[in-house]
Amino acid sequence: MRHWYDQAIIYQIYPKSFQDSNNDGIGDLNGIRKRIPYLKELGINAVWLNPIFVSPQVDNGYDVSNYFAIDPKMGTMEDMDNLIKEMHEAGIHVIMDFVLNHTSDQHPWFQDAIKNPESIYRDYYIFAGENNQRPNNWGSFFGGSVWEKDPAGTGQFYFHLFDKRMPDLNWKNPEVRHAMTEIAKYWLEKGIDGLRLDAFIHIAKADLRQNFPVNSKDEEPVIAEPFFANLPQVQKWMRLFCEEIKQDYPDALLLGEAASANVNLAVDYTNQDNHLMDSVITFRYFTEDQSKIDPSFLSNYQPKPLDWVKFKQNQTIWQQTLSGISKPTLYWNNHDMARLATRIAKNDIQARSLAMLMYLQCGIPIIYYGEELGMKNLQFEDINDFKDDTVKEFVTSAEKAGKTSKEALLMASKTHKLPARGPMPWDNERNNGFTEKEPWIKGRKLDKVNVADEIADDSSMFNFYKKLISLKKEQLFQEGNYYLWPTSNGSYVYERNLKDKKALIAVSLSQEPIELEVGKEFSSERLAAGEYDLTAGKLRLEPYAGVVLEN
Repeated sequence: MRHWYDQAIIYQIYPKSFQDSNNDGIGDLNGIRKRIPYLKELGINAVWLNPIFVSPQVDNGYDVSNYFAIDPKMGTMEDMDNLIKEMHEAGIHVIMDFVLNHTSDQHPWFQDAIKNPESIYRDYYIFAGENNQRPNNWGSFFGGSVWEKDPAGTGQFYFHLFDKRMPDLNWKNPEVRHAMTEIAKYWLEKGIDGLRLDAFIHIAKADLRQNFPVNSKDEEPVIAEPFFANLPQVQKWMRLFCEEIKQDYPDALLLGEAASANVNLAVDYTNQDNHLMDSVITFRYFTEDQSKIDPSFLSNYQPKPLDWVKFKQNQTIWQQTLSGISKPTLYWNNHDMARLATRIAKNDIQARSLAMLMYLQCGIPIIYYGEELGMKNLQFEDINDFKDDTVKEFVTSAEKAGKTSKEALLMASKTHKLPARGPMPWDNERNNGFTEKEPWIKGRKLDKVNVADEIADDSSMFNFYKKLISLKKEQLFQEGNYYLWPTSNGSYVYERNLKDKKALIAVSLSQEPIELEVGKEFSSERLAAGEYDLTAGKLRLEPYAGVVLEN
């Protein structure tokens, strides 16, 4: 059975930063509606919205306090209904972020659980321990322990894999599984076309009595990921969820965030015989080169180049292993990482070449808002703008090693996820047309790009992406086989073929010109970035250039 998402080209919108329609400094649903013509012009056919539910915004909407209502800062339910309707009229599918591992501590379930230890909602969450003793030494992704004292004063603790204000749900409880399925169905009944399943790999936990073995002298909490990621029960519980969704909504896209999953787990999660997801997003693509790290201070926010050899290996393994199983997701950046133009691309030419490299492979492109303009991370000049204690620890560590505060903040701005969530620049007016008030996020804009200028310039990044997206829609790049050519570390060259049609995508990763023997078969240019020369089967690529050739 063919589905709409077999040929999806997804555009990720971070609603708070896309377009403010009521001038409160925060992007909203009506702002997105206003920009539907822009999305249609770009050529994408699906939009993924980061969370828009009612939330205290501890984690920018991933802490949900009401799954059945729109956060007032984003708009109303009527606004959402209109957005879905108008997106569909424009031929654009709508995918919502669905947070199913945890809720906000302000959610009525949790509030009832801590006010009444006998509440039925007590078992909707994970409470353990006694006599004020934590059950184990597991550490939270957001720092410290996964255990926080029960506010009811029972001597127990509740489990939170992320912020302490985001308690994990207890998926062992069938009532929890039923409730989350009903929430998903509510939104699908409203007309959305898919769900991005946030952090689903964490819904199962190992025996809570089990410490993670460490040096006996070390009493600090430890990230015990094998005990709360990709456990077998995840597939069991998600199968029940996915089967029920697909039974009622067989054309709904179920896109799982499987951050730490290896390619074999990705096969398990997306094999149709397993009745789970249609595709997953992995964080395993981008292996960084650790050789240039300064050991005198913390490494977490030191800029690190991509290890291109490992990248080639990662891409090829995912392409070949998932062949015939499912389509991998193809992305360079998202709300959880620094932007392509900041993190990897040395210049505009390389940004274009890398876009060709990634999105013309087999898979589902996910383009992060503003990427098509060449947007860069913001530069934060106040440590408090990061809203992250780990940045404070990094800056303190760097200062002790002799770096200035300014140098440390610049490094963090290049590598942290929050500066990648800057406002979409629409024009040359105040705040680039995003809002007339002060934007919700502070930071200095390091690029000069905006939509109005880019659309008017035939040679712009926007118009390059528009051509690239149009090319991606062709059958060869949707269904063709993938084969990576054996080339030097300075290039990335692969072939797509379908029946008698062939295409060669050749990209330079080098700051020096490179030459490749490609044969006389590939002679027709479809798309190019930078300068190249093709003569008698020999291809010369200038620094960071790329080209798509067909037979």
